[in-house]
Amino acid sequence: MARSYRLVQRDQEFLLPPNMTDWLPGSHLVWFVLDVVDRLDTSEFHATRRTGGVGRAGYDPDMLLALMIYAYACGERSSRRIEQLCTDHVAYRVVCAQDPPDHSTIARFRAAHDRAFVEVFAQVLRLCAEAGMVSVGVISIDGTKIAANAAKSANRSQDWVREQARRIAADAVREAADVDAAEDAAEDAAGGPQSPPPQLGTKAGRAAAIKKAMEEIARQDARHDEADAADAARQQDYLRRTEAGEVPTGPPPAGIDKVRLYELRITRDQQRLAELGDGGGKPITERRKDLRRILKRWQAALEQARAEQAAGLADRRGSAARIRAYKDARRAQRGGAVVVNLTDPQARLMTEGSGGGIVQGYNSQIVSSDDHLVIGVHVSQDANDTNCFTPALAAATTQTEALGKTIGLALADNGYFTEDNLTSEDPPRLIAPGKCREVHHGAKHNPAHGPPPPDLSPLDAMRHKMRQPENAEKYKRRSATVEPVIGHLKDRIGLRRFARRGMHAVNAELHLAAAVLNLTRLHHRALATG
Repeated sequence: MARSYRLVQRDQEFLLPPNMTDWLPGSHLVWFVLDVVDRLDTSEFHATRRTGGVGRAGYDPDMLLALMIYAYACGERSSRRIEQLCTDHVAYRVVCAQDPPDHSTIARFRAAHDRAFVEVFAQVLRLCAEAGMVSVGVISIDGTKIAANAAKSANRSQDWVREQARRIAADAVREAADVDAAEDAAEDAAGGPQSPPPQLGTKAGRAAAIKKAMEEIARQDARHDEADAADAARQQDYLRRTEAGEVPTGPPPAGIDKVRLYELRITRDQQRLAELGDGGGKPITERRKDLRRILKRWQAALEQARAEQAAGLADRRGSAARIRAYKDARRAQRGGAVVVNLTDPQARLMTEGSGGGIVQGYNSQIVSSDDHLVIGVHVSQDANDTNCFTPALAAATTQTEALGKTIGLALADNGYFTEDNLTSEDPPRLIAPGKCREVHHGAKHNPAHGPPPPDLSPLDAMRHKMRQPENAEKYKRRSATVEPVIGHLKDRIGLRRFARRGMHAVNAELHLAAAVLNLTRLHHRALATG
């Protein structure tokens, strides 16, 4: 017969229920998590479960998955902390049925199922759609920097890594020669060949880290070469447009040939001045004065650029050093810092927002539906969002198409304002050419009406669209949609630092955290609808 227990506190008696599960109300999140896991297809988690052989049977993967989801929903991601909670917290004890796994089991489970966690994200999103959620008429994309499981103090320069790799290789050759000599002497003493001694294990961990770092350096060099080629293409395009008589918007690309640029600007504006002629009224006269003033400024800038070029090319070796320094600076601006981290070689030094400091981490792209669900994620090593729009949008499109839905409009801020992002495949999009206040100021004080003229470039066509009051009004939904989701992900789920290392691992962890965030939204919906 079940027995009750009395708790006396301040002259009051409380009758504790005989069943521990009665301590939790029926609306508690833990019951919802257990019900959801029962509905999920967890066959991939069970595929690697040990069910026989010597030793204790493995833990039920469904229990470990539910434990992981509930822990993330409560902002707990440390395997040691989760192990402790399974001992002294009622909800965690309910999940593990009072058979708590140790932290090693929890950590191994999280590390062994990267692909399965990505599938859990898709399944949870499907459950949200079945509940009438996932509104994709308007979606928003934004990026946030999430710290890696690595310290900035573990960063080393590429030269340092190469030097360590050279030393390790030299030590290996020397140690191999010593081992060969020792083996030969032992064989001669024993009168024949013997079993070889175990290989030397010294510096093994360090050598493995250096090897990974060298592989990452090779990948960095390949990416930097591609980025340098893209920089050169942008410079040539800017010069071509200037030579054609255009006035390209925005500053010239970094590293452009200034001498050639100012020569083209002078030629262009001299031609424009000649076309005005000597006659005309006051507006034409004022225009001629403006052009002469501009030409004077271009001429002074040209002389300075020629002097800088002459000083820089006096010594070809000095010029090559300047080119290398310029490329290193550009790579650092792009987030491809000329250092590599020995703890997590794939993490990068990045700037976190406005005045947010430097983060050793990953650029995590979040795509949010209009009802604040995560419908797609993407992890990048890029310090800025320029090249992240297309893969993040593709991830969201894959998920929504699987649900039978079509994205109506995608919103993004000026960090994605490039011609490639504007001209990629559907869905339709509004990408701001400047900050939010500039967009609304332009739509209010310099509004545009009707479709953009067909001769405009993609960038200018988007500037025209964003000056249309109706599009500026639609753009207001961006910050109200995706930024609260990112805040929820970091503050409520607690994903300010990844627990795992490497692109593949952090991508799986980001999918798991996004699935948990969506599941909490689904739980709130269930409570609201009864």
